[in-house]
Amino acid sequence: MFSSSSQGVFGPVRLSADSCQQVSKETAPPRGGEMEAAVFEYQKKEDPLEAESFQGEKRKLIQPTSLKDPKLEKLKEALVDWINTTLKAEHIVIQSLEEDLYDGLVLHHLLSRLGGVNLPVEEIALTSSAQIRKLEVILNELDKRLGMQDSSLIKWDVKLIHNKDLLATIHLLVAMVKAFQPKLNLPQNVKIEVVIVEVSKSGIKSELQTEVLTGDSYSPDTDSSSNPEREDPIEQLLKLEANKVNTVKKAILHFVNQNMAALGLQVADMDKQFADGVILLLLIGQLEGFFIPLVDFNLTPVNDAEMLHNVTLALDLLNDIGLQLPSIDPQDIVSQDIAATLKVLYALFKKHKSN
Repeated sequence: MFSSSSQGVFGPVRLSADSCQQVSKETAPPRGGEMEAAVFEYQKKEDPLEAESFQGEKRKLIQPTSLKDPKLEKLKEALVDWINTTLKAEHIVIQSLEEDLYDGLVLHHLLSRLGGVNLPVEEIALTSSAQIRKLEVILNELDKRLGMQDSSLIKWDVKLIHNKDLLATIHLLVAMVKAFQPKLNLPQNVKIEVVIVEVSKSGIKSELQTEVLTGDSYSPDTDSSSNPEREDPIEQLLKLEANKVNTVKKAILHFVNQNMAALGLQVADMDKQFADGVILLLLIGQLEGFFIPLVDFNLTPVNDAEMLHNVTLALDLLNDIGLQLPSIDPQDIVSQDIAATLKVLYALFKKHKSN
């Protein structure tokens, strides 16, 4: 159905000879200059483009040497196999991540099969404008289901995917695997070297960085991002010193008690008092402005099953209001897993703290 191609590995970025006359390094190590020069030289040969279309933007380019990394090749193969296995019943077969996902057809079918979502988009978009419109709808829904409330942390967008950007496409697919099929074993510790390039009238500024595509131990709790900013903020928090963790917990606890005061309730032990789901449900009702009928949950749960029912209902409500938390298992909260509890409370805090 699809053809394989090795073109377009650097996505939309193509620089002319004139645009590459002035290159300045900022933080790259000594060997970075040679690598950056290779990137620009590669782009000039592939498809020259006037620098004006690139000015004022920052682009991320994969170093040519990294494209030959066996670990990257294995990750690409694993993602291709995952897509083909997932869509086997629909007789969809892809060969290239860059060439076969840019029009939205494969992503639409993946979202439909994995997320049970049927979006109002045309099956086959033939023109570029139609493909972009289709991708906008698909990625908007995917970002919600992947729990990407903060758009600044997203490493893909419509433009990058449509322009066959390999890096953005891999980040998106790894995030989908993590959300929809977290037990799938992807190659671990896949890292590549990239150049962050900014073109201005004064020339080109570049910075060499290492991008992590999968972690040392790929699991539901392992983030696929290379940038610490993409890691779940609560996972980051719990790696800090105890006093810093307690400071954040106190801030969230203060937020919770402010909103529970109207009900005459107060939380003193965040680690335990959310385990039965009662206060969590009441907090959601207070923040979102709706009443949860008492017949829908157990006000005084006496066993784990009733607690699990309450917590599951709470997470379903959060999902309904668009606050998806794909990595949270209700049982974790019942089991007093502080990371799971903090993730939920932090999401509510982040949404309502300025209200």
